Amino acid sequence: MKYSDEELEILDAIENQNVEKVSFDNELIKSDARDFLHYLQQKKQISINMKQADLDFIKQRANDIGISYQNIIQALVNNYTTGKVQLTI
Repeated sequence: MKYSDEELEILDAIENQNVEKVSFDNELIKSDARDFLHYLQQKKQISINMKQADLDFIKQRANDIGISYQNIIQALVNNYTTGKVQLTI
């Protein structure tokens, strides 16, 4: 296995018991985690062109189950990006 220079430096420090302690800033980690979760939950308004018949179908299905058609489109995109749905073209 080939190690990077940084990894070799860490291994050398451990072997020579020359490890520098770094303070643990729990509040900074919590703040960074909150910021990242906020980023993941942000929504961005977009504009797309799609076939009118497709949009009408999605709107009808949304109406049938009592949710907004945007939620169906968001779910489809999310399922694609998380690998739950595969696209065939």
